[in-house]
Amino acid sequence: MASPAQDLGPLLDKDGVRLTVDDAIATVTLTNPAKRNAQSPALWRALTEAGRLLPGSVRVVVLRGEGKSFSAGLDRQMLTPEGIEGDPSFVEMAHGSEADLDATIAVYQEAFTWWRRSDIVSIAAVQGHAIGAGFQLALACDLRVVADDVRFAMRETSLGLVPDLTGTHPLVGLVGYARALEICATGRFVTAEESVNTGLANIAVPGDELDGAVQDLAAALLAAPRDAVIETKALLSGAVERTYEEQRVAERAAQGRRLRDLAGLGE
Repeated sequence: MASPAQDLGPLLDKDGVRLTVDDAIATVTLTNPAKRNAQSPALWRALTEAGRLLPGSVRVVVLRGEGKSFSAGLDRQMLTPEGIEGDPSFVEMAHGSEADLDATIAVYQEAFTWWRRSDIVSIAAVQGHAIGAGFQLALACDLRVVADDVRFAMRETSLGLVPDLTGTHPLVGLVGYARALEICATGRFVTAEESVNTGLANIAVPGDELDGAVQDLAAALLAAPRDAVIETKALLSGAVERTYEEQRVAERAAQGRRLRDLAGLGE
């Protein structure tokens, strides 16, 4: 029998983004395979809205793209003088004030920031091309499961731009400064094998096994108590900024909270 969330249909389905919820698992799908899920400001606004619409019951969010490619990056129409109707072109943005330009990019970035919220674990299921903004969207998630045909590439520098959709921080954290610089400055493809070997992806599987591998990972994540996962995620995500001693203190505090909760002594 279908869950109530499924009976209601998608919580969101517009501008190339669909959000569905099945109990503790939400799925965000890029739904424009004819354009290889190219990204636009409208799509980014829809992604931001999807994050705001997540019910509190959701623990795992799966991000996927329909068709042969996860996302081939920016809609190239954004690079033309005309841009996309209803949104400023890059030319118009460049002629605006520095404050306006900063504010516009900050709004775009919101589509990429909620995936690492403390109360969820996000998984990107990536096949085919994940280029530029597509690469950065995959990097926005906590975990990445990739098909063996995946091709990551950061092409912004090749276009005279820089990656500005929050991808640089996780990329450096995953593969290190030197490799991140080389990947971004050359714009080359990163294969499935390299992505696993460097820690960029958690696992690579044949394309026809991608959905199953993501489902298995989601089920494994849901097997642990939610509060323990939240505390562990917070410990790990903050570890880089803490000293060894600060991390020891954080571990003790987190464990104290868990023990009190398990003993029924929590606040």
